Amino acid sequence: MPEFRWVDTHCHLQHAAFDGDRAEVLERSLAQLDWLIVIGDSVASSEQGCAMAGPRVHATVGIHPHEAKHADAAALEAIETLARREGVCAIGEIGLDYHYDFSPRDEQRSAFAAQLDLAARLDMPIVIHCREAEEDLAALVESAPVRPRGVMHCFGGDAAFAERCLGWGLYISFAGNVTFSKAQRLRDAAAVVPVDRLLVETDSPYLAPQPLRGKRCEPPYVQYVGEAIARLKGISSETFAGHVKENALRALGLSTRA
Repeated sequence: MPEFRWVDTHCHLQHAAFDGDRAEVLERSLAQLDWLIVIGDSVASSEQGCAMAGPRVHATVGIHPHEAKHADAAALEAIETLARREGVCAIGEIGLDYHYDFSPRDEQRSAFAAQLDLAARLDMPIVIHCREAEEDLAALVESAPVRPRGVMHCFGGDAAFAERCLGWGLYISFAGNVTFSKAQRLRDAAAVVPVDRLLVETDSPYLAPQPLRGKRCEPPYVQYVGEAIARLKGISSETFAGHVKENALRALGLSTRA
């Protein structure tokens, strides 16, 4: 274990994959990481994430595009109430997903726009999910009355889209799939992102990185993602881990490393 520590800026410890040993996973994660961020993707998971928040666990609250069909007025009001809780640092994850289309696209766009408005009203950053929906997402971001700030999570686009996100002022986060052998497009995208705008994450329990691919992903696996990006950038893992922490503090308005 290195003397320096990583942070995991995006994990889903509320997921059913952790139902059998959640407390143990959290304990060993905090033994190896400085801190982590538990991401909400529905009202229920946002409530669970808020319940987990503590001195070294931050939470976000939001309605994922997969859940957009449930984003009625009551659900959005519940997210706003949760967003005001101590330990909540952002609205997310929110956005568009045209790969699975688990919710109708018009409802995805409506839910995303509503939560962009919520983040603007509360002056909070956002955590964005975008899959195969770059142009529609860009249209909503660029037409928002207040330009959102925050993170494009688990980046899946090309270098040109990365540069577009940077132009909006977003930070860009990469997950375990950047380590996959066939993910050169993602590595090319990471190459154009300045070190002071990069984040890393696990998206646990998804996307376990090489050499753990196929296993349940856990927050400490973020070190494999960080090491891959550090090699790409030609800097030490320790130096990059420091950048990631400082970037996360700025991107998500965190006032402390704890």
